[in-house]
Amino acid sequence: MTIDYDKLKAWPFPELAHTYSTRDSILYALGVGLGMDPLDKAQLRFLYEQHADGMHTLPTMAVVLATPGFWLKDPGTGVDWVKVLHGEQGIRIHKPLPAAATVVGTGGVEEIIDKGEGKGALIFQNRKVYDKASGDHLATLTSTTFARGDGGFSGPEGQAHKPQAPAPHPVPEREPDMTCDLPTLKQAALIYRLSGDYNPLHADPDVGQAAGFKAPILHGLATLGVAGHALLRTVCAYDPARFKALQLRFTSPVYPGETIRTEMWRDGSEAEGEVISFRARVVERDIVVLNNGRFVAAA
Repeated sequence: MTIDYDKLKAWPFPELAHTYSTRDSILYALGVGLGMDPLDKAQLRFLYEQHADGMHTLPTMAVVLATPGFWLKDPGTGVDWVKVLHGEQGIRIHKPLPAAATVVGTGGVEEIIDKGEGKGALIFQNRKVYDKASGDHLATLTSTTFARGDGGFSGPEGQAHKPQAPAPHPVPEREPDMTCDLPTLKQAALIYRLSGDYNPLHADPDVGQAAGFKAPILHGLATLGVAGHALLRTVCAYDPARFKALQLRFTSPVYPGETIRTEMWRDGSEAEGEVISFRARVVERDIVVLNNGRFVAAA
């Protein structure tokens, strides 16, 4: 079965309601590594519901809210789901996430790019998250899926559909202006999966080895959460109201227990605030795991 461009472009995504609690916000924060120092009061505001400054929610938690799940596994999509990879992820925060709420997610497929026979396809999606009670637009999520087994389909009106993918954000070649090393727990994937991604690749050693890894790997969105923590800590002094936007590309998996070093460059400013370019690497293996990162922090 192959991709039908018009069918996949118009894939029906139902409006999804998602109720989460303060406990869920704490569990997410623990899953991306907060609390390594339980005496750090700045981190405790994301972990302790009776904190003197009030309970806050990590902005990157938006990626697990009101998600449609692994919808590409539906045979009707025509996608070879076994060969798909999460290529890129973007987050734009419009209002700080409540510590507990019922949110509604709406979205769809924005574009599909055919890279050619044997070269795969790119599927671009978006999701908007709203507070159900107030109607406030909280966050906009964008993602790119690399469907490695699905190149060579026919585009609209039977023509080869070859729009150009946007160029990745360039990272400066100079030494970083700031770095932040954050360790991950050996059980990090087992904690993070409780935020909604139960793929056995992140829990079962046999599944990990069958996929070609020496052990279960950390979720890519958990690695994003660790880098988001580094940016929130280093650039925003743990103030979630300053976290405006983040965009990155996934380049390599992380094994739970490894240390993630986020390298950051001050890269000018725009109307929303300061622009920070970044990438993340695993210290123990000196391999880049997130690249082409762009972060915007309000002044």
